Amino acid sequence: VEAYDVKAGPVRPMVKRDERRSLIETEYGRISAAKISTDGTRRPYYLQFITLEPNSLFLPALLHADMVFYVHTGRGRLSWADEDAIRTLDIRRGDVYRLQPGSVFYIESNLEQEREKLRIYAIFSNTENDSYFEPVIGAYTSISDLILGFDRKVLQSAFKVSEDVIEELFNATRPRPIVHALPKKKKSLWAWEARFLKAFVGDRDALELEAMNGKKKKAKTYNILDADPDFKNCNGWSSTVDRKDLRLLKNSNIGIFMVNLTKGSMMGPHWNPMATEIAIVLHGQGMVRVVCPSTGKQSDCKNMRFKVEEGDAFAVPRFHPMAQMSFNNDSFVFVGFSTSTRTNYPQFLAGKRSVLQELDKQILSVSFNVSNTTINQLLAQQEEYIILDCTSCAEEEEKEEEARKREEEEARRREEEEEARKRQEEEEEEARRREEEEKREQEEEERRREEARRQEEERQRREQEEEEEREREERREAEEEEREAWEKQQEEEKDERKKQRERERGKKKKGNGMRDNKKRKEEDKEENS
Repeated sequence: VEAYDVKAGPVRPMVKRDERRSLIETEYGRISAAKISTDGTRRPYYLQFITLEPNSLFLPALLHADMVFYVHTGRGRLSWADEDAIRTLDIRRGDVYRLQPGSVFYIESNLEQEREKLRIYAIFSNTENDSYFEPVIGAYTSISDLILGFDRKVLQSAFKVSEDVIEELFNATRPRPIVHALPKKKKSLWAWEARFLKAFVGDRDALELEAMNGKKKKAKTYNILDADPDFKNCNGWSSTVDRKDLRLLKNSNIGIFMVNLTKGSMMGPHWNPMATEIAIVLHGQGMVRVVCPSTGKQSDCKNMRFKVEEGDAFAVPRFHPMAQMSFNNDSFVFVGFSTSTRTNYPQFLAGKRSVLQELDKQILSVSFNVSNTTINQLLAQQEEYIILDCTSCAEEEEKEEEARKREEEEARRREEEEEARKRQEEEEEEARRREEEEKREQEEEERRREEARRQEEERQRREQEEEEEREREERREAEEEEREAWEKQQEEEKDERKKQRERERGKKKKGNGMRDNKKRKEEDKEENS
């Protein structure tokens, strides 16, 4: 059987029937589980809802926790082995019983003419003196899983059987935890059961165990429906089962109670000084009102009001005033587990047994800031106690709860609208911011482009100026070269004319004399000018 995940899902003080977690589902039965808590700080309580079809068998399992259960419908047989012996118990509707941790147990449902299913509601917890129950490993483990967890050689030596027997165990298809019941005459299961259970009952010989088949030690249960109610009037009745009624509850921290409210009735406002209550609705539907006794922050502890139907589970913490109400059209029946087997005297607020009747009326009037007359009127009118007439109370509570849910829904809707509006504003602001950012980026990009364009123009201007300067320099150089070439040419021409004249003077030198010299000087002077 898989462990119930303690981290899965929210833990609340009320669990609807369809919110249970399915652990086992076969054609012969099913097991579902729920964890329920009175607040978010304490460890939750673990409930299981076991349903066996007629003539079905819940296979042997080792119990890890204290198990207290109530039989809701059907008949069957519970068998288990403890440190003393192998025991059997015929169980039927209304029975209450407890199995201690370490027991190896299995359950068979009867095949009856009416073919009624065997339904068992169980709570698992630690005993008063230990804390070895760990919900993460589950409330119980299949015996076959425990045995086949060992190696073949270990099992062969432990059971003193052949290798073929061990191989057959390992090769066989493992059955589901709930199967069709075995034929009455089939003995093979008991042979293996006797050999294995020897480890749980001490040094008794296996043959002695096998001889006990059909002679198992009978145990007695307690039937809450057969017992006289602790209280009864025209509005309903209530019963409790503690260690005085069922000795097996000694050293357990779980007791059982049952309440049956007739149409239009109420379990009067009260609180439990010794125990937390975990209840399961057996019939009908009702309203449950729980008042927070804390003066701390409202977020830590809140008043609660919820509607419950058949199969739902709910919890009420210790010291929390509560009232359970039936509707006008049907009775309201619930069974529950209390977290203490000690005598728990509920403290009622209304009626002739009200705890307020014991207090000084003048002090009460000061507490409520009203007159003594008002307090006397408040406490003197109700003659009944415990279970009271309360016609249409459940209906009014349901209307109040529906109105509260509508208000919460409206508040939630307004909150969602406000959140949507804020999100829209934030989105618009974000869009505006992005738009401004994009605009800034565009402006920055434009500025960068303008700067790049300006730099490019400046570069081109400088290049053009440099080019023009180069062209001017080239022109200057060309002009200089041309001038130098012209001057050179002029110089050469001058030299050539001078040489020509000298040659001509040389030819005329002889005949011309002084006249020639004078003429030459004049020509030189003219040439120089």
